[in-house]
Amino acid sequence: MILHQEKNLNEYVLAGQRKEFFVMSTVGNSTNIFWHECPVGKVDRQKLLNQQGCIVWITGLSGSGKSTLACSLGRQLHSRGKLSYVLDGDNLRHGLNKNLGFAPEDRTENIRRVFLNMPLELCEERDPKGLYKLARAGKIKGFTGIDDPYEPPLKCEIEIEQKDGICPTPTEMAGQVVSYLEDKGYMEA
Repeated sequence: MILHQEKNLNEYVLAGQRKEFFVMSTVGNSTNIFWHECPVGKVDRQKLLNQQGCIVWITGLSGSGKSTLACSLGRQLHSRGKLSYVLDGDNLRHGLNKNLGFAPEDRTENIRRVFLNMPLELCEERDPKGLYKLARAGKIKGFTGIDDPYEPPLKCEIEIEQKDGICPTPTEMAGQVVSYLEDKGYMEA
């Protein structure tokens, strides 16, 4: 069996067959991570599920409604017979990221979070977890939106915001995302 790299490209010849691979990753500080090609690929999964895969990444201030929108979107997709899975930031902090706090380097390491553009005043008024109250009292340092800046995405694909001072319902917000997914062809294989 002959395996060699040709012309310093991410292309290998294995037993006379040309195959492209991602050779090395530059993820973090690791330089020894290789892409592993599996026999069941993206197209196979799309045909099986009759839908395309995509990630809907929702970002916004604490209390802006990210989890509520994600769950409402999941319900709408489910009602259309489409599979989805919600990876909620707080839920991840109960397991995979349980060792991370809210310091800048921990937030960078935590999941890097459709822009849910709700004003700070609304988020602070909602404050479902009491975090803004704690941050204002100085009990949480580096809280995004209070004593640490929130950096909204520069080029988001969808921006959901209040209209005339009225926040859309979770169902309306999810409908906006579903319409976008339909327009982009993600709802079919």
